[in-house]
Amino acid sequence: MKHRALLVVAGLVGAATLAVSLTVAAAGTSRPSGHATPVKSAAIAPPKVPNAAAIKAKYHGQSIQFIGDAAVGASHKRDLKLVARFQKDTGIKVNLVPHPSGSDAAYSQLARAFGSKSSKPDVAMIDVVWPGAFAPYLVNLKPALGKASKQFVQSIIQNDTIGGKLVAIPWFGDFGILYYRTDLLKKYGYSKPPTTWNTLFAMAKKIQDGEQKSNKNFYGLVYQGNSYEGLTCDALEWVASAGGGNFIDNGKVTINNTKAATILDAMRNQVGKLTPRGVTSYDEEGARNVFAAGNAMFMRNWPYAYSANQTTPVKGKFSVTVLPHGAAGHSVGTVGGWQLAVSKFSKHKPAAIEFVRYMTSPAVQKFNAIFNSNVPTIPAVAKIKAVVKTNPYLTPAIANVARVTRPGKYLKTHYNEGSKAIYQGVSQILNGTPAKNVLPSIASKLNSLIK
Repeated sequence: MKHRALLVVAGLVGAATLAVSLTVAAAGTSRPSGHATPVKSAAIAPPKVPNAAAIKAKYHGQSIQFIGDAAVGASHKRDLKLVARFQKDTGIKVNLVPHPSGSDAAYSQLARAFGSKSSKPDVAMIDVVWPGAFAPYLVNLKPALGKASKQFVQSIIQNDTIGGKLVAIPWFGDFGILYYRTDLLKKYGYSKPPTTWNTLFAMAKKIQDGEQKSNKNFYGLVYQGNSYEGLTCDALEWVASAGGGNFIDNGKVTINNTKAATILDAMRNQVGKLTPRGVTSYDEEGARNVFAAGNAMFMRNWPYAYSANQTTPVKGKFSVTVLPHGAAGHSVGTVGGWQLAVSKFSKHKPAAIEFVRYMTSPAVQKFNAIFNSNVPTIPAVAKIKAVVKTNPYLTPAIANVARVTRPGKYLKTHYNEGSKAIYQGVSQILNGTPAKNVLPSIASKLNSLIK
């Protein structure tokens, strides 16, 4: 899973509350002007490691393990390129191990390693909602990276600071957006993408009916419908955009309400109609592969999919905008993002810290944004013209959309259990059970976890 002229973030992320905005014009739902022209990946070289000679003198020959992004698409290629550069410049060997594509499986992988006090991994990607759960197993990075941390969005730094200890450094951010086919929008007489879910359903049906005459595999909408963390993110956007709250609000479980039930039932009613029946098995790449093959009109996904689709049949035929909303709500995007952390059980902590310093540096964040559409967590990087040019989700109309956060700050170390209760329940709804029969059970499970 994968992320602004003047970038300002208020509140906290994940375990706290994140709201990313720009000090520019208010967010809109109009189509972004034009298409960005991504720089070809081959033309982008990972930046050199600053102070490499000094690092090499101290740690040359040491070996560390890095649990990086999933072994799919440009994200893994990015990791390979950055690791190769770091190794070349410093002489520190980095064993890159991809994490599972599902966030919950990635969590379990780290939980097993930390629980067994394994010396590997030395460095790991940490989801934005995990710092509170993994803090006891992570190195306090404040002594080494406290000064550098001042350049990041401070609310994310606060999120990564647990009990006064800086246990992780922001690597890249994320938020949900809507992808749509610009060529088909024009073909069927539409001047702009939908702003409400009902409008999206109507547009999707008209376009799907037309396209299925020549392509039976074409559908109106795809998203992350599998029973995993990605569905928690999607469902939060649906419910919040319909005025149904954020699952848990001000410490009170709110998911069992009429507005939430209405939008979830609306999504259920489209399965097998405007969405493929198989959408209930899709993760990020599952949805993207359908869209990339030219078999979907609309797709909910993260910003990484923008660059990933530049080598597919839909290149030049799609754009992005904010997700739709319900009659009683407004457009939102679920906050995502990843941090880098060093294990307390690492045998090479100083070398691991230098790797984190490099990987989260401004130069690498610029590389990430251009190469892999990753949202910078350093405001100065988000202002760079080349970054904005290659990432249309950084334009004000999209980047100003309201952010909603998963309830990590209320569930704390029980977040994984709470999210599982949510996504398994929503999966049950998408697979045919009316929301009114499921939401009370989800609410009950969440209540038991926050008490």
